Amino acid sequence: MSRFGLPRRLLLGAALAPVAAQAAGTVGGGPAPEVSAFAEHRLALQLSEREPHRQDLVLSVANNVLKAYGPDKVAIEVVAFGPGIDLLRAESPRRSAVDSLVSQGVRFDLCLNTVETIARETGQRPALNPHAIPVEAGVVQLMTLAEAGYILVRP
Repeated sequence: MSRFGLPRRLLLGAALAPVAAQAAGTVGGGPAPEVSAFAEHRLALQLSEREPHRQDLVLSVANNVLKAYGPDKVAIEVVAFGPGIDLLRAESPRRSAVDSLVSQGVRFDLCLNTVETIARETGQRPALNPHAIPVEAGVVQLMTLAEAGYILVRP
């Protein structure tokens, strides 16, 4: 028994619950990303706007951070939701830039809530870049990443 009158196992379980939840992912987000053992920096980029200059800015920031630290020293995750998912459409004019970043280890998360809203409103799901990683909710994914030590930037 602890000094609080509770079994030690109960206290230990309560203390470790947040760690277990983070390891398993959280409701609405994707699983906590697997990060290279060598990644010293973690960056989450929010993309929630469809304007081409915003998409270009997110891609530029990801490229510049990769150049500064090297792909083995940084984990970068772009989380697209709302109008921001236009970057991850199959016919996006920036698809080659996205694919190039993916080949360097950058992850692109796609909000399924947004996809379902589009499907409801238009009667069909949009064609998407196959490299996009679906997550249930983009904002929840950003929260999960922040809790896992990622720095959130909204360029």
